[in-house]
Amino acid sequence: QVQLVESGGGLVQAGGSLRLSCAASGRTFSSYAMGWFRQAPGKEREFVGTINWSGSSTYYSDSVKGRFTISRDNAKNAVYLQMNSLKPEDTAVYYCAASITRTIVIIMVEYDYWGQGTQVTVSS
Repeated sequence: QVQLVESGGGLVQAGGSLRLSCAASGRTFSSYAMGWFRQAPGKEREFVGTINWSGSSTYYSDSVKGRFTISRDNAKNAVYLQMNSLKPEDTAVYYCAASITRTIVIIMVEYDYWGQGTQVTVSS
């Protein structure tokens, strides 16, 4: 069982940066691939990016590639999402998720545990 708690969301102007954190409980955090997803009002939840169990491999959606970076610290049971050059269309609730699959995971249904989400609002 893994419990995930996101933090770091807030209001930022377009072009600004935010760093989201996801704190995980459990001794087996390093066994999980981690992902970030987001859901804007009236839209379906969408994939943002993923990182494998060791942090050696990442994958991003085209919409955030080159602007967002995922990293993890297994010693701290944490995963991060650094978001730069933010745009108003990045406004959404951001969720972190954990998958027992150790490799990168893109498909939402393959994630086993989810956080409660943190709101990110980008003003124009």
